[in-house]
Amino acid sequence: GITFAEVREYQPGDDIRLIDWNVTARFNHPFVKVMEEERELTVYIVYDASRSGHFGTTDRFKAELAAEIGAVLGFSAIRNNDKVGLLIFSDDVERFIPPKKGRSHVLRVVRELLYHEPEGRGTNINGALSYLLRVANRRSVVFLISDFMDCEVSQTIQVANQKHDLIGIQVYDPREKDLPNVGLVKIHDAETDETFWLDTTSEAVRADYSQRFLQKMEQFHKDCLRKRLDIIPIEAGSDFVEPLMRYFRMREKRF
Repeated sequence: GITFAEVREYQPGDDIRLIDWNVTARFNHPFVKVMEEERELTVYIVYDASRSGHFGTTDRFKAELAAEIGAVLGFSAIRNNDKVGLLIFSDDVERFIPPKKGRSHVLRVVRELLYHEPEGRGTNINGALSYLLRVANRRSVVFLISDFMDCEVSQTIQVANQKHDLIGIQVYDPREKDLPNVGLVKIHDAETDETFWLDTTSEAVRADYSQRFLQKMEQFHKDCLRKRLDIIPIEAGSDFVEPLMRYFRMREKRF
């Protein structure tokens, strides 16, 4: 929208509809209102709280990394005087906080990110974005933070990306792409509750595991690129600020 910025003296050619009659009367000289495009943004943090996030071989779980990223984005938005909203989901929407400004509000958002206990196991990104599309009428910046396990760029994701500025942040653990040689390992899928054994002493098993993960990630990123969805991969145990800053610098050049 357009908002009032300041007043200045009238100059030939100015739109007379912008004359500020109160200031003009006070100084006995014509002044006009200067309008500017409203810069305020609405930022939504859409946080995947599913059980697959409760995995980590570094200094934190993926869920903890995702929550920390969300907190940093929330504080950054408040510093820019933007509104911040939060949507937490697993296989259903578990928490929604409408966007507001202010330090006390962003602290509430951060508390929810850090201390929310998920009720569901699975991941339903389409359901979360469908909910957001219903409640967020104004075009907003949407940060979707997830590990995007077995995710496809669905029609719902594409619609959300058209209506809003949707940015995916993919968190993953280094051991998800590179298994260590530690013998017979019991693998538990936190979302499906399935359990199986993997012989990590086998180089072929480790290579196959790594190849499957990397192929899946590469295919997902290609799909995102083809459908114009920005995605930022962030590995647990690494500095997450630098890839975020690199992405925002790239956006500045793009726009």
